[in-house]
Amino acid sequence: MPLDPNPSHDRKPPLVLHIGREELTIRQRYEVVSILNDILVGCWFLVGSVLFFYPAHERLAISLFVVGSIEMLVRPLIRLARRLHLQRLHPRLPTETARDF
Repeated sequence: MPLDPNPSHDRKPPLVLHIGREELTIRQRYEVVSILNDILVGCWFLVGSVLFFYPAHERLAISLFVVGSIEMLVRPLIRLARRLHLQRLHPRLPTETARDF
């Protein structure tokens, strides 16, 4: 019997944030956090690269590159947290899925 690529133990109720008359629904939280982390890494490196065009801002540019490099370590930590979380909930079920990011 093939394994469900989206097993029910990997699904949490969505996080719903109410903003005025609108609501923001967040599903698959680990994946969302990973995507937001990737966007931040890109922003740090992009802004740092632009700041290198201005010698007066070179130190800030280097700082942003360091922040971006540190944040690149966050993605594997997110994956590890997800695997450990799944391991604790259902230790006999596989933690790898086709959606593993």
